[in-house]
Amino acid sequence: MTAATGPFGSTTAPLRFPPSLGGVAGTSFKHEHLAAILASGPRRGFFEVHAENYMGAGGPPHRALEAIRRDHPLSLHGVCMSIGGPQPLDKTHLSRFRDLVARYQPALVSEHLAWSTHDNGFFNDLLPLPYTEATLRLVCDHIDQMQEAIRQPILLENPSTYLAFVESTIGESDFIRSVAERTGCGLLLDINNVFVSATNHGFSALDYLNDFPLSRVGEIHLAGHAEQTDYEGDLLLIDSHDGPVADAVWKLYDIVVQRRGAVPTLIEWDSKIPDWPVLQAEAAAAQTILDRYHPSARTGDRHVA
Repeated sequence: MTAATGPFGSTTAPLRFPPSLGGVAGTSFKHEHLAAILASGPRRGFFEVHAENYMGAGGPPHRALEAIRRDHPLSLHGVCMSIGGPQPLDKTHLSRFRDLVARYQPALVSEHLAWSTHDNGFFNDLLPLPYTEATLRLVCDHIDQMQEAIRQPILLENPSTYLAFVESTIGESDFIRSVAERTGCGLLLDINNVFVSATNHGFSALDYLNDFPLSRVGEIHLAGHAEQTDYEGDLLLIDSHDGPVADAVWKLYDIVVQRRGAVPTLIEWDSKIPDWPVLQAEAAAAQTILDRYHPSARTGDRHVA
């Protein structure tokens, strides 16, 4: 069989599967925590960064990330690929993303099931998709391109949503399951996103998780959310990442870990950044749950730089 040619002119080869992190908890890396992290030395866990913050060639951002990477594994989380957008993937952006993967060799690579571009415009929000066969084909094609470019599978994150499309003909869990089956990608289960969407749309978060393909989950996200009201005075949750994980989300996480097993779990906290010990405490709470159900992970989780 003749090998195909990828979007960057290279001959395709089998995807590379990075070693598993095991059941460890990590945190978002914020530059204001750099001194405290370095002072405390190597620690159990990992750090996640947004890829788009490191697409320059050098400078302070890369020096900080290189310092972190010496002692800790990384998760590279994309927020701007617009995998669900109707336009072709931006080849310049994809090339920069590929170069970051090659430079830092992250243990995990992920992106969102969302779109954020239209014509020449770019939106700061991760917008929802209509779940149709046409959208399914488009998303799968974009994921295939991304995985071919970086030479490894990605994890696709379920969205937090505030509206739904009337033209959707496929349930979200079935849509995500089909994407994973067709592309070979893994899944990033954001449990806060599940809780936010369930509250906003009036369905059961537990029912959603019962139907979710947990066996394909390679990472979990936990985060805080904000409460608002909509124009009719009903409760509206916003996936704000600006506070501690809610009790209801911790309860769902406990259930998922019992069922799925120990997988890398990230605490996302992207605004109103707390002091480092506060973020550490959230990660420690997640680690306690991971270790409660899977104590053998204590001796099996090791970082190989």
